[in-house]
Amino acid sequence: MNKNQQIQNIADLIRHCGDSPEREGMIDTPKRHVNAMEYLTSGYKQTLEEVVNGAIFESDASEMVIIKDIELYSLCQHHLFPIIGQCHVAYLPNGKVIGLSKVARIVDMYAHRFQIQETMTNQIAHSMQECISANGVAVVIEAKHMCTLMRGIQKQSAVMTTSSMLGAFSNNQNTRNEFLQSLNRS
Repeated sequence: MNKNQQIQNIADLIRHCGDSPEREGMIDTPKRHVNAMEYLTSGYKQTLEEVVNGAIFESDASEMVIIKDIELYSLCQHHLFPIIGQCHVAYLPNGKVIGLSKVARIVDMYAHRFQIQETMTNQIAHSMQECISANGVAVVIEAKHMCTLMRGIQKQSAVMTTSSMLGAFSNNQNTRNEFLQSLNRS
């Protein structure tokens, strides 16, 4: 479907909801919406290799690397409503480290797809593992889902937390606890 057809479809949706895409303030809304959706779903057009772009480096580091509070914005696959949260990623290097910005870019690549949080958490963890063959990878996402806050049950304080633990984070309780305690969780 071409972009003009997408814009027309959004204009039709606005009409269906009871408003006019021709009224002041709404004239460019269909075009803006289509452009916003292109950005919010840009993760479908990216590959892990493109996102990492060779930013993997040899390293003697062996202690835990933790990147906390990576903001993420996604769209739930059930309602296409926003998911807004933070992602925390840790890994235990095994001769390689990854550029700091690349971790956030991996998070964004998966967040910029229609998602459920559980799947996104696992995708990020497995992609990190694929990139650097770490001794372990841990990912925790804490997020609010607008489909829960704005409609249905309307619980404003509800936060969903998901985790994916690979390698030493899965099979070594001390390693897992060190990571979780760094997030002020036990």
